[in-house]
Amino acid sequence: MTAANQREAETEDARPAKSRPRRMLNEKQVLEIIPVGRTTLYRMEKSGRFPKSTYISPNRRVWFEDEIVAWQDAVDEFNPRRARGKGRRARAG
Repeated sequence: MTAANQREAETEDARPAKSRPRRMLNEKQVLEIIPVGRTTLYRMEKSGRFPKSTYISPNRRVWFEDEIVAWQDAVDEFNPRRARGKGRRARAG
């Protein structure tokens, strides 16, 4: 493959990701991915520790899958300053 063809192939691979519609997940689908309860999910969202949902109609709330994946990647990064939950004692040792 020539360099020009390779660049075109790379450009074509990058293009569909931007032009594809973003996948929307409802509450049930999000809770299948994230191991927390419904109340915890809404508390995390309200405090800014989880991506915000979007209303697509008066009674339909959705989250964008790409934002949840980005959140998972951020949570996966090791942070030595990340503490345990509020009201918990620090580990002894």
